[in-house]
Amino acid sequence: MAHMVFCSKYKQELEGLDEPPFDSDFGNKIYNTVSKKAWGEWIERQKMLLNEYRLQPWTPQAQEFLVEQMNEFFYGSGGELPKEYVAPTA
Repeated sequence: MAHMVFCSKYKQELEGLDEPPFDSDFGNKIYNTVSKKAWGEWIERQKMLLNEYRLQPWTPQAQEFLVEQMNEFFYGSGGELPKEYVAPTA
């Protein structure tokens, strides 16, 4: 049976992640409150942030920034896009 959660992003019961994304309290919080759908959207947002801000994900500063953005994305106002960001056109 699928792991179901009340998604903090979509405010409805949806299929959750297969396992916590991190071995931490924050990872467990995500596992228990974020759907696969919302997590997939975060992965795309994270890629955009890494590219737009030219972040090096192995640095502690980038990791701290991404955790702050992730927290805002799932549990806050949704997070803001970089001012210079231009959405790709299809």
